Amino acid sequence: MLSYQHAYHAGNFADVHKHLTLFAIIDHLLRKKSAVTYIDTHAGRGLYPLAAEETARLGEYREGIDRLWQARALLGNAPLLDDWLAAVERVQARSDRLDHYPGSPWWLSDRLRAQDSLMLFELHPGEHGYLARQVMPDNVQRIHSDGLQGLVKRLPVATPRLCVLVDPSYERKAEYGQVAKAVLEAMRRARHAVVLVWYPLLPAGHHHELLEELRVGGLRKIWRSELRLREAAESERGMVGSGMLVINPPWGLESRLEAAMRQVTPLLGATCRYRSDWWVGE
Repeated sequence: MLSYQHAYHAGNFADVHKHLTLFAIIDHLLRKKSAVTYIDTHAGRGLYPLAAEETARLGEYREGIDRLWQARALLGNAPLLDDWLAAVERVQARSDRLDHYPGSPWWLSDRLRAQDSLMLFELHPGEHGYLARQVMPDNVQRIHSDGLQGLVKRLPVATPRLCVLVDPSYERKAEYGQVAKAVLEAMRRARHAVVLVWYPLLPAGHHHELLEELRVGGLRKIWRSELRLREAAESERGMVGSGMLVINPPWGLESRLEAAMRQVTPLLGATCRYRSDWWVGE
């Protein structure tokens, strides 16, 4: 199924959660000089104009990045969040107006060093076309292919370190099991990799299959982070929260994100809650 286009949801609360986590991990990886290979299995477009027809139709960014943007001058001392919002500001046409939101290809390529490399997988032909037109460094590969299969085929990598973002649409229930299988195989081939797995929190609770398969899969360290807008009402449809699993998380990630999320959650609504814990290990 190739109907999903992230432009309809760009900049929503889940993007804030996902990309703030990714930004924090990249910060940690850049503290060492050794080269990193980054792999994004479901890349999307890279940069989303908020006035585009798809993004403006649902306007989900108004309940996500826009709330942080409007309050950025009032935020307390949260260095990670400040740095992340400063990066968001750099993609705007004007510093005083929010008109674009950067997707994961931008976040991954923006601080790519000469010794690093980035592989962006995107299967949807239209989305890959947008991605192909984005200006990026020479050490970025844009691959029109299935990202889960591509991830496993490309391992192990030549660099000493590896960071992977797995961020599917989960339009099909079968994707939860497919993600778990691909991640476990990837970790078998590259056991020191830092792997981020995003999942939606839906009333149906399908994400529990993914979490349970990874829990019993033999991995040693999996950290879980969830941003929940509200509790799901009976028979409700749609996403009520955002989840992230981080396999082999860098030391200190939990405290940095916790400090940032103390600033973020009040801006997303009175019922918004954040939690993190060790799903496996520690």
